[in-house]
Amino acid sequence: MVSIPAWFTMDARLGCLSVHLDTPQCFSAEIYAVDLNVTGAQEDLKINLAHETLRGLLVHWSKRRPKLGQHSLSNGDSSIGKDVSLKNLPHPRSDVDDGSENHANNVLPSFEFSTVLPPSIITESSSGGPWRKRITDLDGTEDDLPWWCVDCAENGRFPKENTKCGFYLHPAEGSPAPNITQGKLSAPRILRVLKVANYVVEKLVLEKPLDGSPDSTFAMGLTSGTSALDSSSRPGLKPWQKLKPSVEILCNNQVLSPEMSLATVRTYIWKKPEDLILNYRVVQSR
Repeated sequence: MVSIPAWFTMDARLGCLSVHLDTPQCFSAEIYAVDLNVTGAQEDLKINLAHETLRGLLVHWSKRRPKLGQHSLSNGDSSIGKDVSLKNLPHPRSDVDDGSENHANNVLPSFEFSTVLPPSIITESSSGGPWRKRITDLDGTEDDLPWWCVDCAENGRFPKENTKCGFYLHPAEGSPAPNITQGKLSAPRILRVLKVANYVVEKLVLEKPLDGSPDSTFAMGLTSGTSALDSSSRPGLKPWQKLKPSVEILCNNQVLSPEMSLATVRTYIWKKPEDLILNYRVVQSR
């Protein structure tokens, strides 16, 4: 069971398999770089599937495209405006992800497509007629590529879709574990249940005394970088902080697999339009 937003559509109306990417829907699917076995990638580095797909499709076009500065700007010639980086185009900052959060381009090579049987790009020209070229035949002079595709592939900018999932985290019924949150949490939809369990462990072990005394300083947010810390390696810990429990996360009274994402839990286990509710309980260490 894996839940991923529908970020493309497919058909065979042209007599071959066609994949359609439309903005902004195509930018709704993310994945952790470590799930692609990217060497050296940080644990919380997220990549956008459409972004990397467009980078791969336009890699030959990008390499052959005339760069800014290769043309004369004398006499105020404005005809080369088409060669100017799209970074200069106005975009609402709240609607565009400039790729600076994760710097995925600095870590990941673009997705690779076959050069023996390369896919073709089909799009509309400015005059309204369609054109088709294999990605290996793109020479960098094509001016009719959609601007949002170019801006994404060249500058790493694309519409920022809502990829968060809101949920509540409470102790399981009958569990003596204390309540460690007081409101709704928010995390990436691709966040694994294992991360939620690690978050609970961190709160129970490193911040919550065993006598259950209240602590109003708990962080209310949950970020993708949260992980269980090795309490034995931290200096100055109290004795109760060196006890590291094992935690299970439940939804609808069902113990969740650590590999499940929040999106998968919501789709296949929760099955309700309301905010997701997760429960936790401490189990005997194995």
